[in-house]
Amino acid sequence: MSAQKKVAFYTLGCKLNFSETSTIARNFQNEGFDRVEFDEVADIYVINTCSVTDNADKRFKSIVKNALKKNENAFLIAIGCYAQLKPEELAAVDGVDMVLGATEKFKVTDYINDLSKNEMGEVHSCEIEEADFYVGSYSIGDRTRAFLKVQDGCDYKCTYCTIPLARGISRSDELSNVLKNAKEISEKEIKEIVLTGVNIGDYGKGEFGNKKHEHTFFELVEALDKVDGIHRLRISSIEPNLLKNETIEFVANSNSFVPHFHIPLQSGSDELLKLMKRRYLTATYTDRVSAIKKVMPNACIGVDVIIGFPGETDELFLETYNYLSQLDISYLHVFTYSERPNTEAIEMKGVVPQKVRAKRSKMLRGLSVKKRRAFYESQLDNELTVLFESENKDGFIHGFTENYVKVKTPWNPELVNTLHPIKLTKIDEDGIVRFDWVKVPKFV
Repeated sequence: MSAQKKVAFYTLGCKLNFSETSTIARNFQNEGFDRVEFDEVADIYVINTCSVTDNADKRFKSIVKNALKKNENAFLIAIGCYAQLKPEELAAVDGVDMVLGATEKFKVTDYINDLSKNEMGEVHSCEIEEADFYVGSYSIGDRTRAFLKVQDGCDYKCTYCTIPLARGISRSDELSNVLKNAKEISEKEIKEIVLTGVNIGDYGKGEFGNKKHEHTFFELVEALDKVDGIHRLRISSIEPNLLKNETIEFVANSNSFVPHFHIPLQSGSDELLKLMKRRYLTATYTDRVSAIKKVMPNACIGVDVIIGFPGETDELFLETYNYLSQLDISYLHVFTYSERPNTEAIEMKGVVPQKVRAKRSKMLRGLSVKKRRAFYESQLDNELTVLFESENKDGFIHGFTENYVKVKTPWNPELVNTLHPIKLTKIDEDGIVRFDWVKVPKFV
């Protein structure tokens, strides 16, 4: 393949997908391809798909159309969760030339013989039972933080979720390789690493190809904290039943791990949690929030919640709303339940009408705004450290404190990817926090 060929990538979905896209992109570059932005003309467009919600499914076709507008003869490849779950459906989309499944996506360059357009997309997709090996990944070069994949797959059987069907069994990267990747990231002057996976609290299972735990998530956290050159380590999403006291207490006293947790709840109703086949009830969740706030009063706690699950009556929804209202959390990620093929939930009674789902979603999103505002107000006058992002947004540069307060100041390119002590002073009309410099940088 000519070294002049250009490849572009588009990622839908989670941090895990971003880490894998970045690794696959580096593989292309190692094969002599030039990586360009997705809105540029390219010879190959790779779309990393998601299938968590209907919206991610529907966006795929429009992304394909946008790519073909740039180059109608471009070779289009679909990878990711949607590609594993519905390969034939994606292959039938006009303009798609190749669809690769869960294991094949990491060897994408092996499948490219020429770049001639196909009348029908080729499908190379394994049975998900064959997705039993681990491929380490991390994102780099795209952001001021890196997403470091430490785990893949899931052994949980939540009744609404297709992720086990799309990614296979729970399996982990070898600890030595995680540490090697973390060191590589630190050497590239990236200031923050976010740990990511499907179920990272399950880390250690399948580490050397077997089902038992060779290491625990706590041992992973301990080891990463000792890697030189990492300024910040952030835990992404972790199940409440897998977030142990030892991890919480370690983060509270860590040099690198920041006081920010994102903990999926999904429902504030024990009745619905049982229908969802979650592995905890609200009492466990409340205990985890209390344990964090006891040792880290300024910690930021984010919550995933699903509304409109089958059987969610008005009373059960209000149970969730009231539970979240009184809980000491910082923001919500609200997901509207969408029916997914091959899940138990799709056969359940008590389907919630779409209009009701939309109304409940709006209510919880409003609650999230209030929760975030209250959390930001609680942080005013505190001295924290900000890491600035790389984007110029309407003449401002934004950044995040260690406990995930979003701040802004007039744009200055020299601030990009730098850490500075600041004192939070006020919340702007857009809900973003202004600050005073504790120590003014010389270039400001």
